[in-house]
Amino acid sequence: GLVIDGRTLNIIFQGGLEEKFLALTKHCQSVLCCRSTPLQKSMVVKLVRRQLKVMTLSIGDGANDVSMIQAADVGIGISGQEGMQAVMASDFAISRFKHLKKLLLVHGHWCYARLAKMVIYFFYKNVSYVNLLFWYQFFCGFSGSTMIDYWQMIFFNLFFTSMPPLLFGVLDRDVSAETLLALPALYKNGQ
Repeated sequence: GLVIDGRTLNIIFQGGLEEKFLALTKHCQSVLCCRSTPLQKSMVVKLVRRQLKVMTLSIGDGANDVSMIQAADVGIGISGQEGMQAVMASDFAISRFKHLKKLLLVHGHWCYARLAKMVIYFFYKNVSYVNLLFWYQFFCGFSGSTMIDYWQMIFFNLFFTSMPPLLFGVLDRDVSAETLLALPALYKNGQ
């Protein structure tokens, strides 16, 4: 691990040592920035996003973490004694740091699996609908007449095809929460 303070970050950013700093951090499993300003925190996140081209996640619990949370792809706010500013600026909110494991491993896995299935479902729905319209044009002699009434088409998208996404969003859990917490390697399998 690497622990770096705000004065050292200031030297890195003003001296043009960002490349060497990133080369050093690639060899570490974790990097902790302490005693740094909100601007330095957001600059570190932006540097990692820009240079390494990876998805970033920032976790904060106070007003000084808001710029870092907003600079990251995913921001997590911890509600605590320092106020609710980080929670208000974040994508996800948790009450304690210990809930991060369940948020990432369980809910992250379920969300990824649900979204992957929904993308496939929407492709299937649209391909079948366009295919139906395509073959109808052969039967009507390419006259441009509509096969379905306008209101039926609205109800098709609103009611008839909205139930599977709602059911998937509420009920679909491919693996139980206990299994996902016991086997963290399953998180990578979904990707």
